Amino acid sequence: MKSDRVSNSRQAEADQGTDRETALIRRVQRGDLEALGALFQYYRHLVYRTALAVTRDERAAEDILQECFVRLYTYAGSIDTDRPLKPWLYRVTVNLAYDWTSRRVNQPLDDVLDWLSNLAGSLPTPDRLAEEAETMRLVREVVAELPATHRAVVVLFYMENLSIDEVSLILDLPKGTVKSRLHYARGRLREMLTRRQRPVPEMKYEFT
Repeated sequence: MKSDRVSNSRQAEADQGTDRETALIRRVQRGDLEALGALFQYYRHLVYRTALAVTRDERAAEDILQECFVRLYTYAGSIDTDRPLKPWLYRVTVNLAYDWTSRRVNQPLDDVLDWLSNLAGSLPTPDRLAEEAETMRLVREVVAELPATHRAVVVLFYMENLSIDEVSLILDLPKGTVKSRLHYARGRLREMLTRRQRPVPEMKYEFT
């Protein structure tokens, strides 16, 4: 059947991608800088957007991007080539972002949940635009109050669309802890918006 052929083709492409990644990592383990550059080009957007979402600082995200791949080169020998590289990159990126945020007190956090919010509506009126702007201001306030550890869970689950199992593995946290941090973030958002009589953005609930 056609659907079976398409499925088999996609699986074959995925397998080829995995084989290519494995080959590149093994080359990096032998000190091949060109292979490191190839991995950088493939994964740099993932690392940068994750770092930016946690730190909310473009310069910090750029620094973390560079440091992440320096560490990939430095610790390549300890990487298991039988496992995907992406979880390793997420873990290093988040840890570097933790380090950066821990050195800054009362750092403002802007727009982390802009991508999380999905306010309903068709053509906005000026009044509606003002209302939505106020809602997003409150959303930013809620997220700014979250510890970096909670913020990272929100980023990986909502922005990167990772599963509870994947977030748990990357952050080395029990699944129950991941769920509780998501509940906490969602609850704080709902509490503040309800108190201010603002619409609550729709959020994924499949982790409940």
